[in-house]
Amino acid sequence: MRMARIGTLLCLLGSLCLGGAATAQEKPHWVASWATSQMVPTGENIAPVEDLTDATIRQIVRVSIGGKRLRVRLSNAFGTAPLVVGSAGVALSADNATSRILPASARVLRFGGQPRVTIPAGADYLSDPVDLPVLAGADLAITLHLPTPPERQTGHPGARAHSHFAHGQQVMAEALTGAKTSTRWYAIGGIEVDAPGAGALVILGDSITDGYGVQPNTNARWPDRLAMRLRANPPTRNLAVLNAGIGGNRLRLDGTGPNALARFEREVLTPPGVTHLLVIEGINDLGTLTRDAPASPDQHAALVREMIGVLEQIVARARAHGIKVIGGTIMPDGASAYYHPDAANEADRAAVNAWIRTPGNFDAVVDFDAAMRDPKDPTRLHLDLDSGDGLHPSIAGYQAMADAVPLALFAPKSRP
Repeated sequence: MRMARIGTLLCLLGSLCLGGAATAQEKPHWVASWATSQMVPTGENIAPVEDLTDATIRQIVRVSIGGKRLRVRLSNAFGTAPLVVGSAGVALSADNATSRILPASARVLRFGGQPRVTIPAGADYLSDPVDLPVLAGADLAITLHLPTPPERQTGHPGARAHSHFAHGQQVMAEALTGAKTSTRWYAIGGIEVDAPGAGALVILGDSITDGYGVQPNTNARWPDRLAMRLRANPPTRNLAVLNAGIGGNRLRLDGTGPNALARFEREVLTPPGVTHLLVIEGINDLGTLTRDAPASPDQHAALVREMIGVLEQIVARARAHGIKVIGGTIMPDGASAYYHPDAANEADRAAVNAWIRTPGNFDAVVDFDAAMRDPKDPTRLHLDLDSGDGLHPSIAGYQAMADAVPLALFAPKSRP
């Protein structure tokens, strides 16, 4: 009798263990597939109050990897009061240049089971998981109904994609009635997919990463082109690319958006599944030093020292979270009429790049400077890769940047 009871107990324990294993296998593996950097819109980037009052906003984004289901991260990161979202939805876009969606794919977003959510000031808010399988490179429409406008807007001016604004509750409509368009994103921070085995690369940068000069809905930024290369390469096809670029951004000081160090936790540590970080910032720190007035040798030396100090902080924080951190060298701007750099500015850039290239300071380096400079004049962008302003790459230049990134940096390590 005693042996029988022991046998029964062992069988029960075995069943529980097997059940636990099955549950563990079904546990979702959330990875950020798309993200954008948040800031306080200013000037013409502020949406008119009337456009955000009893408003339906449909915003189109392109995910970099697919998954069997998804969830959406809304953002009130810079709001000064709670933001009420009356209802929200997500669907496959039928045409990324219009507000049309594929009706069969439309899903209501819920938050703790409720269709309405109040996002606290300074916070992000994740939706419940949605059973909507998506493929890598798919265009998704995130639609929000805002009963009242935010006290202070949170958004991203450099969307390079059309957003659509209409009045009334039209969240599940196939196309918005009476819509006007904008090329900015508001109150959306990311899309996460359930993708076992996947990871994500964050690219922390400025307007060059944000895609200055890229036409709306073309997805021709260099991170977009890198995402295409990664998808086409079997060992790296499950690595998402998250664009954390803000035009005018700097390492040390706030400009258009918070400085790179201030936004590190939100942009790099908040998205789930981040395994790699690529940093390509600093041109605006270098350029603004002398844009309006000359600087002393001590000021130049302090700038280089402080830029390197911020990069050291970023590397240390990334490594502390098990993230492989890659340094991107700062590209030349010698032909820039905006920053009009002189020999001292160029010496500063060379000094920072020398530190970036020094083994051990980063886990790896992508030498964008070497890939993009004019061999006849290394202080300038190659003419064929220059947009014409001496500072930002052309569309061909963005492709060259994507091509300069060795995919072997992201290939999973083979087991011995």
